[in-house]
Amino acid sequence: MRIAVLGAVLAVSGCAKEPVQEPGRQDAAEASRGATARLGELPFVDGASVASTFAQKLARPTALGETTAVHVKLPPPVDPLLSDSLVRVEGDPARPTVLFHSDTLARLGAIPSSPGPDFFTLFARLPDSELERRQENERRLASGELGVTTRETVLFNGRHPVARYQGLPMDAESFGWGSKVPVTSCPLLPASTQSSWERTLMIRDPAVVLDPARTWDPCTGEGTKGGVWTFAHLMREMAQGSGARPEAFVLSWLSLWLNDFQANGDTVPARRKMHDEVIAPWATASGATSTLQQNPTTGRWEVALSKPLDLDLAPFRLLAIVNRIDLAGIRDSDGKPSDPGELRFLFGLTRPSPWGGGTEATCNLKPFTVIFEYGVPGDGCAPVIAWARQWAVLGTYGSFNVAYKAQLQQMTQSVVLRGRAPGKGNGNALNQLRTNESALGFPWELREFRLADENPVSGKDKPSNGLLRVHTMARTPDDANHDSQTDPDIDAFVRTHVKNGVEQPVTVSTRCTARFAMPRAVNGRPFVGANSLVGPPTHWEGFSVTPTDATEVCARKEFSVNTCNGCHFKDTGTNDVSGTDNLAFTHVSPTSGIPARLSKFLTGGGSGFMYVVPDAQFGAQLTSWPFADLLRRHQRLQELASCTTCGWFIGLDAGYLSRMETLSGSVPLDLPPGSPEPGLTVGPIRDVGVVKQLLEARGGFKAQSRELPLDFLQPPAALVH
Repeated sequence: MRIAVLGAVLAVSGCAKEPVQEPGRQDAAEASRGATARLGELPFVDGASVASTFAQKLARPTALGETTAVHVKLPPPVDPLLSDSLVRVEGDPARPTVLFHSDTLARLGAIPSSPGPDFFTLFARLPDSELERRQENERRLASGELGVTTRETVLFNGRHPVARYQGLPMDAESFGWGSKVPVTSCPLLPASTQSSWERTLMIRDPAVVLDPARTWDPCTGEGTKGGVWTFAHLMREMAQGSGARPEAFVLSWLSLWLNDFQANGDTVPARRKMHDEVIAPWATASGATSTLQQNPTTGRWEVALSKPLDLDLAPFRLLAIVNRIDLAGIRDSDGKPSDPGELRFLFGLTRPSPWGGGTEATCNLKPFTVIFEYGVPGDGCAPVIAWARQWAVLGTYGSFNVAYKAQLQQMTQSVVLRGRAPGKGNGNALNQLRTNESALGFPWELREFRLADENPVSGKDKPSNGLLRVHTMARTPDDANHDSQTDPDIDAFVRTHVKNGVEQPVTVSTRCTARFAMPRAVNGRPFVGANSLVGPPTHWEGFSVTPTDATEVCARKEFSVNTCNGCHFKDTGTNDVSGTDNLAFTHVSPTSGIPARLSKFLTGGGSGFMYVVPDAQFGAQLTSWPFADLLRRHQRLQELASCTTCGWFIGLDAGYLSRMETLSGSVPLDLPPGSPEPGLTVGPIRDVGVVKQLLEARGGFKAQSRELPLDFLQPPAALVH
């Protein structure tokens, strides 16, 4: 199947020489239909051409004790003023990562040789033990210790599979002689199969989600109340330190639906069916009466219970335990590029039945999911690898036996127990709790909650103890004040900020990624929303986007697919209009029974396939976008578990950038478009003499060293969802 019509005519960054006629708009149903294609149809490319990070041993350590030059092939800067800069500054200005043009360092004699003009270099201390560990892991992979292996890896550009290649081994001998050695690929990988996904990434087998010792089914009344994988257990751990009993903690959260609320200027209407659909049936099962009443003084709606809800009878049934280690190192809220990603628990709403006797047919499954999304504790490269290794070992079990579940329990408890995340709200590792439902009203609505206070101006979170609080939606516009198809702010933002962040060269649909930040306001109007409605909106359009301009087509897709609306409908083809997949704007269905159905965005349509979705704005007549997200996550997991090399990088404090500005008059800080103003004069450094001075000045601004993967500057494939 052809997955790109524009590939031949829309390339690099310009427009087609021959104009492409804009296709007619399709309705939501037609454009959400995708098709499967075989991954084996992707072209095969040379593994060396894929390598973007090289390690090279220095003839002698630097003055700071660094032993290794790490060469990174950086994409062109988003700021065109920096295109010829000999220095690049990446990341948070408070914790900057400074790289020097590799050709220039070779000219100064600071490195043995340069990999080429597109590369920039930073320095690290690479212990011999790391090379030995990497080689040992490759040997164990080849032995079959982690399962049947394959030499073929699928190359992803962002979230899109675009080619196949064979990874390169770590050549320690060549490294010892001072050669440039690629460090970012595996020569072998455990084969990606549905069985491996089920054990390491998206665990939804009845043996786990209905495990009688660890879960409780509110439909049938079977299992262990308060078991370690129940809604009750997670809420009890989260409530500790909040100042409220767990039952009151949960009721406070549910009551957030009973009244309108506002965040970032977005007023979200109440959904008081929360009382009828969730609170009242739960109260009845708990032997309590529940009344919804309006406070005569405040005018706010409140719930009066004759006695507390029984947390053990929570009407939320476990659907999946999800490993999102692919998010490791890319969260931008805390500035740490080395956390081990997220652990998620996904629940579906059903009818509580304390007396038992329910069946799948009588469970009254509701279109309502609740997802607990925890940041896995750990700072540094070693915890990331250790966490990945534990998951990879789980994939070697032949069944969900006693040993498998005991190991999984140990892993989940190490994250969800109170006190595992000092410094976060209630000492709990929760990043956010998200809901996605139409059980309380239409259209479908997504909301987000955190144990943090959100700054109303900057949007920065301040972790704090207490109850769950509403939070604006990540990378999602306010759909109450911005029309998804005709809004001028969306159109301008896509065609300026996002377009400027598209990595060049771009070829739709095989090379399309973008860096951008979502500001809280655009043109004086609140931009980020406090909730997200789905179906409508089904996606986000730039009404002036030119279909013959590959960069604009890419920018529109990148903006929309990273919103909640686009991710849960048209940009991923998630809604199956025939109803046969029974997904309805969720990637894991709460109404299809156990095991829960998965979207084809996740599965690609099955192992060895990719799901090809027509462009949400222009349709398949222009281009389509391929997805196989569980394959992408599988490869990232196995790369982290076996083929990641750690080095120690000396940090530089913010004063170094001030020194840089003094020496050169500007700082080549390459921030994503839409980021707040940095308070520095941004511009290129073109003077080789200044580069030499900056190299020598690093010792005066030395900050704490960080242990990071050598490829920590690798651009993220998934930004949020």
